[in-house]
Amino acid sequence: MGNTPSRVTAQDKAILDLKLQRDKLHQYQRRITVLTDKETAVARQMLAAGDKKRALLALRRKKYQESLLEKTDGQLAQLEQLTRNVEFALIQKDIVFGLQQGTRVLREIHAEMGGIEHVEKLMGETADAIAYQREVSEMLGGRISNQDEDEVEDELAALELEVNGPAPLPNVPDTKLPQAEVPEQQEPQPEPERRAMLAS
Repeated sequence: MGNTPSRVTAQDKAILDLKLQRDKLHQYQRRITVLTDKETAVARQMLAAGDKKRALLALRRKKYQESLLEKTDGQLAQLEQLTRNVEFALIQKDIVFGLQQGTRVLREIHAEMGGIEHVEKLMGETADAIAYQREVSEMLGGRISNQDEDEVEDELAALELEVNGPAPLPNVPDTKLPQAEVPEQQEPQPEPERRAMLAS
């Protein structure tokens, strides 16, 4: 259990550090907001007590805290942008690694196929074989007449008879066939209309 290596990379640690810094800046912003609210309350109290100088001092401290808050906002925006850039760069790195692996596999497949020259040679040989077969078929088909074709088929039948021997004849059935009843045919009788027509 304790011997398994950590899967946390240096990039993961860097991103974690950036996010921790972001969280600290958010905490700092909350504290500054509390301080500015406090300074505003102090300025109101001093004005109510008639101490204008202390009220002015409290408002100056508030203004200073607000300027710090603005700087913190800028730093926070930069930190978040940097975090996004690092995370996107890691995604790009994974994509490039995937592309490299895919390219390597394609090269291996192409090497197994023998390269483009081998494929072109194979396609050429296939086309030559098809052309040769077509040429032979045309030669045989064009020169043999119907009579020659009949003679070739007769020769084939004779060879089959020679090789396989005479074909066995089927056995004669030993059962008698039932006698079929033949119905006597009657003359069709003319229809009543035809009779009327014939009578007139």
